[in-house]
Amino acid sequence: MSDKRPRPTDNAVFGSDIKGGAHEPTYGGILSFMRRRYSRDLTGVDAAVWGIPFDASVSNRPGARFGPQGVRRASAIFDGDPQYPFNADPFATLSVVDYGDCSFDYGVGADIPGCIESQAMEILQQGVHLFSIGGDHFVTYPLLKAHVAQHGPLALVQFDAHQDTWDDQGNRIDHGTFVGRAVREGLIDADKSIQIGIRTHAPDDFGIEILYGEEVELLGVNGVVELIQDRVGDAKAYMTFDIDCLDPAFAPGTGTPVSGGLSSREALMILRRLGELDFVGGDVVEVAPAYDHADITSIAGATVAQHYFGLLAEKRVEAEEG
Repeated sequence: MSDKRPRPTDNAVFGSDIKGGAHEPTYGGILSFMRRRYSRDLTGVDAAVWGIPFDASVSNRPGARFGPQGVRRASAIFDGDPQYPFNADPFATLSVVDYGDCSFDYGVGADIPGCIESQAMEILQQGVHLFSIGGDHFVTYPLLKAHVAQHGPLALVQFDAHQDTWDDQGNRIDHGTFVGRAVREGLIDADKSIQIGIRTHAPDDFGIEILYGEEVELLGVNGVVELIQDRVGDAKAYMTFDIDCLDPAFAPGTGTPVSGGLSSREALMILRRLGELDFVGGDVVEVAPAYDHADITSIAGATVAQHYFGLLAEKRVEAEEG
């Protein structure tokens, strides 16, 4: 009889340490984001992943309320090996937990923005870096309010097919208006903010720099990265990644798909090179698994989050070494 210990399972609930990658089979076990342990205890935690299953403000297809589940499921492919393209396990450096999902009553819609904001504040006030999984893009608005309360006005780095600057017409809960409202309320500094991959037109850009989908191809990855770095500079920044930034060939599972978008490789190559920016928070939104095929979109969303944590870990290592 072999005396080898079997591979451990269910690290999400039975893991003994919040640091280090999991090594359980990708096809089984309780699903959390990248097998992180579920915990509401933030003692000693560097960063938390938080789901926001809300999609009541969409203008086209619903379904992003299932985005947190889809991204968590797809993230199981990252099973503890050194993560590409960082060649390192980010959780060897960062203590990260899956904080579960935001709590709200779906029947009292007017209260939901406040629920998101206040619960995000509870996490941030403990000095924990927050990365959220939506949910439709409206959720970024209360998330920005919570982050700005901690850090002051932020530069917005927005990957998207849409500007989301439509008139809110009286404080609407609408995924297409949050950017304009954030500028008017002083949450983001338009002069340091940039939108990448836009393939629609809105009445007002509020002074935010726009890189349209065609321009991304013409400039190339290095040109886009240079423009983002020049725009944001040393400002504290928030990254929001609407999965419809990607072409529907790479992200069919979303509510408002627009042709002519970035490939997964382009977007990830750009994100990989943004390590110099001072990100204080981020999210990936608009993953709607019901319209997906073979988890294509969920895998893309999970990989965006994985890259984000790779950047955070890399920055921590550089700070400790230098």
